[in-house]
Parts: sequence; structure tokens; C-alpha cells
Amino acid sequence: MHYHRSLLITGGAGFIGSHVVRLLANKYPQYHIVCLDKLTYAGNLKTLEDVASLPNYTFVEADICDYERMRALITEHAIDGIIHLAAESHVDRSISDPFTFARTNVMGTLSLLEAARVTWGATPERFEGKRFYHISTDEVYGALEIGGGFFTEETKYAPHSPYSASKASSDHFVRAYHDTYGLPTIVTNCSNNYGPYQHIEKFIPRQITNILSGLTPKLYGEGLNVRDWIHASDHSSAVLRILESGKIGETYLIGADGEENNITVLRTILRLMGKDENDFEHVIDRPGHDMRYAIDGTRLREELGWEPQFTDFEAGLADTIAWYTDNRSWWEPLKAEVEAKYAKAGQ
Repeated sequence: MHYHRSLLITGGAGFIGSHVVRLLANKYPQYHIVCLDKLTYAGNLKTLEDVASLPNYTFVEADICDYERMRALITEHAIDGIIHLAAESHVDRSISDPFTFARTNVMGTLSLLEAARVTWGATPERFEGKRFYHISTDEVYGALEIGGGFFTEETKYAPHSPYSASKASSDHFVRAYHDTYGLPTIVTNCSNNYGPYQHIEKFIPRQITNILSGLTPKLYGEGLNVRDWIHASDHSSAVLRILESGKIGETYLIGADGEENNITVLRTILRLMGKDENDFEHVIDRPGHDMRYAIDGTRLREELGWEPQFTDFEAGLADTIAWYTDNRSWWEPLKAEVEAKYAKAGQ
């Protein structure tokens, strides 16, 4: 079959990646969606069972650090757009294993950039009609003061964790490939995602699955750290809008005005699940825990007309709780190992 476009989505079996794959594969049957994932602990093919039978969907198990394989895939599937989500993303893991984060997030991104540059550059049309869309995080900007301003596209980078340092480096490589080689790149930095299919080591699904498992929820420190929450379905709709209409060489910040501190989020989860709002345990805080992240998403909304659907954070949490309640078979096999690792760290 002849497809209008052929898109490679890296990290497609992960949390955010699966939402992007699902949206594009269903919305655009005329696009060939090539989902690439290394299937580490964070990748799960069960996440994509609902799209696996679609005729325009192809799954490839591969490592983005494998440069020759990336070149071959771009050629084999006539890839004209790359949405790059593959990354190690859990801050706690980056603190204990920074080398893995540097390898995947920095060298993996460089491998993919070079594969795209060389492969596309060898064709008669070169970069015309091509896109390299790199998805990153607001954590590259460091931390904000409580009650202070917001991150914008002009905020200087100031990463604090090995995770955010690795993502900052990958962002710089993407921009360097645009400035040096003319590769048609776009970078987006998004706030904290939540929603169905998120690995249960992350804050919100860990609390939900603790309650569902009869375990006491755990809160880092005093729980006053603030995050700007966005539902993964809103992030994926923003990705689609930017892929279609974003300007080459530009950066867009994606947020949904969902600022809440961790203790408020946890108490809301407990209340929505019919529990006492104070039925949780304080545990050792994360080293170097950034106090506040918050995004000013004005540019994306005004220039590209994007708006989030989950503007009510509590409604988004209720949707997420319902999914984990209804899909125990997806997360229960992971639970014991996750909690054992946290217990070892006193968390």
C-alpha cells in the first residue's frame, strides 16, 4: 500500500509514546506508523494491543543507539518523519545509574539524528518534506520558586538531575543539527504527564496502585514540591498539532496549567478512592528534589491554536484511577519489584 507519510515513533511502547502511536494510527489510516521500542522495563507491548492489528501499524524492536540499524530502518520504511520519544525518564533511576541515561538519551539521540541526516541527505529531495521532532521535558530548565514565574521558550537551561542533564544535552544536539546541517527539527518541552499506561514507578500511578494493593501511599518529604500536570492524551494531541503546523527550528512548551503540589495530588487521589486524605506515610525525599516546575504554554495556544481537553485536573485523576482499577493485569505483575526497589531506598 502507498502511504501519504511514513512516521517513525521511537519509544512507542512506552507511556507517552503509546498515546502518540494510538492517536496517529487511528486518526490517519493513510499514514504508516512505525513504532520502535527497545522493550526495556518501561516498554510494554500490552500497551499497544488495541492498535497491533491495524494495517498501517508496524512494530520494530530495536535500540536507537544502533546507528546502522536506524539508517536501515529509515531506508526500509521510507521514513519521512521521526517523532523521538525514546528515553530513560525516571529521575530516581538516573541518580543511581547516570551512565544508562547518558547512553540512551544523549548518544541514542545523536545516533538517530545522524542516521536521519545521512539517510535523508543522500536522497534527491534531501530534507524537503522531512521532520525530526524531538520530545523533551521542562526539567531541563531547573526549578522555580513557589509562587514565582513560569518557564518559557526563552528560559535558560539549568538542569539539576542526571536525567534532566541528559535531556538538556539531547536538546542541544537536536538544535545543533538544525543550525549546522539544516536538519528540519522541532523541539518541545512538556510538563509532567499522567494518565493510563504510565509505569507504576511514577508518582501518581504508584499511589493509585498502592491503594488498590492495600499498601500505604508514600510521599517524598513534606510533599510541597509543585508539578505542572498534563494528561498524556493532551500531550499527544499537542504533538499532533505541532507535527502538522509547527515551525522548523522552533521550540514549543506544552503545558495545561495543572499546577499542584504533591501532597494535594495524593490527598485528592485518596479522597477520590474513598480513603482518608491523611492515610499516607512520609518517606525520605529525593536528593536534589526540584521545588517547582510550571510552564507558560501561551505560544503553543496562540500560534497553533492548541487547547487541552483535561482542564479539570481532578477529572483527569478520576479517569486515571478508573483505568488502573480496570486494568490490574497490566500493572500487577510489576508491583512487587517496584515496591522492593523503593523499600531498599527507604522510600
